[in-house]
Amino acid sequence: MTAPFPTRRQEEWRYADLDALKVVWAELAEPLTVTVAVGESLQQIWLPSADPVQVRRVHLALGTSASARIFALNTAADYGRIELEVTLAADASFDLAGANIGAGASNLEIVTTVRHVGERGRSRQTIRSVLGGKAVGSYLGKVEVARGAQQTDSEQSVKAMLLTRGAIANCKPELEIFADDVKCAHGASVGELDADMLFYAESRGLPPAAARALLLEGFVMGLWDSIAGDDQGIADTARAALRAAA
Repeated sequence: MTAPFPTRRQEEWRYADLDALKVVWAELAEPLTVTVAVGESLQQIWLPSADPVQVRRVHLALGTSASARIFALNTAADYGRIELEVTLAADASFDLAGANIGAGASNLEIVTTVRHVGERGRSRQTIRSVLGGKAVGSYLGKVEVARGAQQTDSEQSVKAMLLTRGAIANCKPELEIFADDVKCAHGASVGELDADMLFYAESRGLPPAAARALLLEGFVMGLWDSIAGDDQGIADTARAALRAAA
């Protein structure tokens, strides 16, 4: 039985392109469930496809002392949604490095719920958005710390770069904490390219478009620095998307 279709009354769907979602809902209504066993580790690189509508929904369960690292790039031409729900047992570790890169009228979302249910869990979420044209980029990230999840260490870093007046960034990091011995922090900012830095790059002989692309690469490309092994082309794909947006 297909899950009920979402509405904008639900906070996690408030910025979604529901018309585009209808096209793929039947096959993606039920999230994929992934379990990382006790003491095991997982690394996944999520690359965009050529489809104009791309939706990825994953439930990730981390056992005791398990770890997971997700590197995600969201560049769908029309609508792209990366939705991730993570549960961490004791001493588990989770890292998410994700980017929305959009132009035209694209609507791109990264939506996360990270639940710390065991002690000494660690989570890091680093999200960057670069938006041109009339693109919309959203990050809605909720971290929940259960009553018994003492010594949780969680951080969210969310930054968006708007390249045009018509682009929109929505940033909503959120903490819900029921334990009293924790270290949790979040920060969000939205800005534009630094005019002085652009002038400096152009004064060194770079054409304006190349100067913009160079600065944008500095804003995003560090997300992929800690990938273990082959990055499977995520850096090249992100670089091409940035140049198209610039």
